[in-house]
Amino acid sequence: MKKNTLISKDIVPTFGRQRVISGLGFFNIWVGMAVIIATFQIGANGIDSMSLFGLITAILIANFIIAVVGSLSGDIGIEHGLSFAAYMRAPFGSTGVHFPAISRGIVAAIWFGVQTYLGATAINYIVNSLTGFDSWFFWYVAFASVQIINTALGIKAIDRFAVIAAPSIIIISIWIFFRMENLAADQGINIFSYVGTEQSTTWFLVMIANMGFWSALAVDIPNITRYVKAPSHERNWFKRNKNNYLPHIIALPLVQTFMGVIGAVSLLATGLWNPIEVIQETAAGIVMVILLLMVVLAQWSTNTASNLIPASLTFVNAGAKINLSYVTGIVLAGIIGTLFQPWAILDQLFLFLGYYGAILSAVAGIIICDYYVIRKRRLNVRDLYEPNGQFQYDSGVNWAGMISWIIAGSLAVFFIDYMYIIGFPLGFTLYYILMKTWYLKKHPQKEVLSEYSDDYLGTTVGRDWVIELNNASEGEDSKPAVKPSEPKKA
Repeated sequence: MKKNTLISKDIVPTFGRQRVISGLGFFNIWVGMAVIIATFQIGANGIDSMSLFGLITAILIANFIIAVVGSLSGDIGIEHGLSFAAYMRAPFGSTGVHFPAISRGIVAAIWFGVQTYLGATAINYIVNSLTGFDSWFFWYVAFASVQIINTALGIKAIDRFAVIAAPSIIIISIWIFFRMENLAADQGINIFSYVGTEQSTTWFLVMIANMGFWSALAVDIPNITRYVKAPSHERNWFKRNKNNYLPHIIALPLVQTFMGVIGAVSLLATGLWNPIEVIQETAAGIVMVILLLMVVLAQWSTNTASNLIPASLTFVNAGAKINLSYVTGIVLAGIIGTLFQPWAILDQLFLFLGYYGAILSAVAGIIICDYYVIRKRRLNVRDLYEPNGQFQYDSGVNWAGMISWIIAGSLAVFFIDYMYIIGFPLGFTLYYILMKTWYLKKHPQKEVLSEYSDDYLGTTVGRDWVIELNNASEGEDSKPAVKPSEPKKA
């Protein structure tokens, strides 16, 4: 019998005993993930057209909405232990999944390159100041290698590193803010009463821009939440997801808003928004070295959880046929991120953010509709790994999902300034209509036909989904048994 090409040890559901990240641990990881260079630039771009209070509310509201979307999709990992790519077989099909999933993987790999480049420039500045050695590309390769190794060690290594990185990020952020406030005051600028008079952007566009560049991580957060601790036999969504939604709605909005404020204040005080350049211009000696090292930690913590893991798992899902491993996927992500020349993309960051945010905003709407409305959180997990199961659809493609994505994603790109508020609801609505009026009739789904039986729930009823791996190590081609475990007794 042929080997099952839908199964790889890195994309099967996690068990309860593998849920090793606490709520605090997930909070620390989110602090690290939330620090991305685009936030500083958005804050700097926005302050010329509004007050600091207006900028704060735009960024805060945008990220609160994204935190809610992330919390909702995070339940896929909490409930079923599934990765983003494995779940996407439900709304897109066992073959169709590769189009949206790999696009997300490539975007994550590019972000890895951008963040690594920023960290490398900080390292190079320190070394050049101390020794005279000047080669940012050398440090790029070295820094990329260290991050790849750290991620390859597994989720626990990332959890431990976040304990160090999160406080460092908070410290450096507070230092830059007060330093910039003092420099602005020396120039007679009161940052709290300053109101920009240019009309280069609006409050609404700043909010949409913030939503757009988090559209990807908001949908693939199950890659992390599948390792977050959750109480078994808990039917209340809020109690079961406490370690999921609290870090989302606290860490993401607050950290992102503070980073946007720092970018704005830095521009007012120095004319620069990039924190690396700001530190180079305003600090010296050991203080400068320490602050730049903290910047390196910030890039590191962002890359491991929000870029390397998502990229690797999408590549593993696509390469299950050739037994592509998690570690190989991470290395591949590093190579792809470098080949896209992140030092060039950085100059066109907002253009890049806009297009990928628009395309993936539609995916978010489709996932939320599929999981909560179509399936009501029930899922035939067994068939996600069956070549001839219900998610085979039409030659491996769910055309309800593909058509919804193409239309909603295209319109979001066309109306790029309003991408998320077009892509998300349109993807949601189109998918619902196509599934209800067409595809569910053509391809009945067992969890729906069961009238949403508890047989298709996971953590809520104390069930671990057991997927037996292909016995490739013994040189045998065998079709694995795919089965749910019996629910544990309360």
